[in-house]
Amino acid sequence: MKSKRLSKSERLSKAKRLSLDKITALPLTIIETILCLIPIKEAARTSILSREWRYRWTSIPKLDFSDGRYGRQIMETSKLIRAIHQVLSLRHDPVHEFSLYIDDVDRFGKTGFPSRELNQIIRHLSKNHPVKKLRLYFDASGDSFYNLPSSVFSLRHLTELYLGYCRLGHQSKFNGFRGLTSLSLDYVRISRKTLLHLLSTSPSLKRFTLLMLEQDILGREKSTMIELFERLPVIEHLTVLGEISPWFVPDLVPQELPTSLIHLKYFCFTQMSFHDGFGLTFLAVLIKNSPNLEKIDLEIDTDSFICEWIRYPEHYEKYHSDVWLEHLSDVWLEHLNELKIEYISNLEPEMDFLKFILARSPKLKKVSIRSEVKKDQESGMLKTLLRAPRASAVEIDVV
Repeated sequence: MKSKRLSKSERLSKAKRLSLDKITALPLTIIETILCLIPIKEAARTSILSREWRYRWTSIPKLDFSDGRYGRQIMETSKLIRAIHQVLSLRHDPVHEFSLYIDDVDRFGKTGFPSRELNQIIRHLSKNHPVKKLRLYFDASGDSFYNLPSSVFSLRHLTELYLGYCRLGHQSKFNGFRGLTSLSLDYVRISRKTLLHLLSTSPSLKRFTLLMLEQDILGREKSTMIELFERLPVIEHLTVLGEISPWFVPDLVPQELPTSLIHLKYFCFTQMSFHDGFGLTFLAVLIKNSPNLEKIDLEIDTDSFICEWIRYPEHYEKYHSDVWLEHLSDVWLEHLNELKIEYISNLEPEMDFLKFILARSPKLKKVSIRSEVKKDQESGMLKTLLRAPRASAVEIDVV
């Protein structure tokens, strides 16, 4: 008796079932890992595959309600909030990672920003789940910043915290995130007092990103680089926005810190100005007190000179670009192997810095320069650098 031949569609359907059966047979930890790697909307759709898969997606430890760190919002806000509440209500397993991205908060109209709903979500997470990684980003404008509820300070299991466009108030009784190793504050409204308190109660912090503008700092408290860096005893990766330098530099004379940043390996200074004392002093103090730096990444703010000159004209009358170099006369960057500098304009302070790095870095392997000068001027800039004294056989790349 001849066996019945299957049609093409039946063969494909059988192949899909066999493939699905193989995946279903995998250990639960592997299935959860696979589901964590796909968008949460797609993970939820696996519930239609079979009875066994109906609630499988609800056990994954990672809930990501965003489309990338600076991506798009995955659905309309009211639907998104309802979806989050629904997902959390279905869960019996712990949530270890939670990410939420909400953009264009000005669209909310009469209903306003969904603060109450978001407060409930964060409160639920703090009470019911050992969240280790929390990412909250709100693409705000004007005064639409979301006020984080006090319950966020109850997330005592946090190891990574990323906040964007929200307001963080002071909690005097806050005992800190003792296990926090990574902190990113992107345009977060916060006082210096709260910032320093947050850092001082996070003793395990290895990665810190501070991207904020002058209007983001609340209050009139004064602070210094000493106060900032003494709260980062084990920092390894540090990224700061150039506009913060006047907040922590009380004068233009580089100084030594009470304790060196011996663990710091990577430093990124974005929108940094080489045309005022604040940025250079901040950079000089950090270099002088970071003996184990391996990589420096600088992004020059080409528009900062006029802005800084208007805000702090007195510093341009008495500041000279070689002041900070005098305070680095005995500094050697024994471990620096890479320097990246973007938007260089071939001006004297920038070239002085490059020459200093070349002459004081015996293990330097690569210098990447992205210039703002015209093509016919690039060759002259490169010749100047190639003729400068060098402590290593470094490769210089100008693009």
